[in-house]
Amino acid sequence: MKLQTLTATLAAALLSAAPLVAQDEGPTGDAEAGEREFNKCKACHMIEGPDDIIQRGGKVGPNLYGVAGRQAGSYEDFRYSDLMVAAGEKGLMWNEADFVAYVADPTAFLREYTEESSGRGKMTFKLNNEEAAADVWAYLVSVGPAMEDGAEATN
Repeated sequence: MKLQTLTATLAAALLSAAPLVAQDEGPTGDAEAGEREFNKCKACHMIEGPDDIIQRGGKVGPNLYGVAGRQAGSYEDFRYSDLMVAAGEKGLMWNEADFVAYVADPTAFLREYTEESSGRGKMTFKLNNEEAAADVWAYLVSVGPAMEDGAEATN
């Protein structure tokens, strides 16, 4: 009887640790597909690194270079909505899970995250296909700076 209890406890522990292991694996999407999907994003967003322009695009939205692990609402050269700034101040650091939820319905995500019932985000576009959003995330991570100490692993 003790062996069965030990086995069940060990199985439960392994299952509960599975999300932690998955986090270390990096983005779940396909970066190549994400590059194609990003064509929808570049009407408003660019990806410009310190040395070159990776994707030309609009300046209606912030530069998405280095967005992985970045505090929400903190890119210096962009004026964010109050709701986005509040989310960042509450601790929102961009990771895959939050990015996918955010792009599906930006204002609803920010209201839920900040627990505010009013206010709007500036992004009106919605990418509610989770697979496509994960692909865009994988692309952004692939063209961004190398992450230190597993910071991207916060899916």
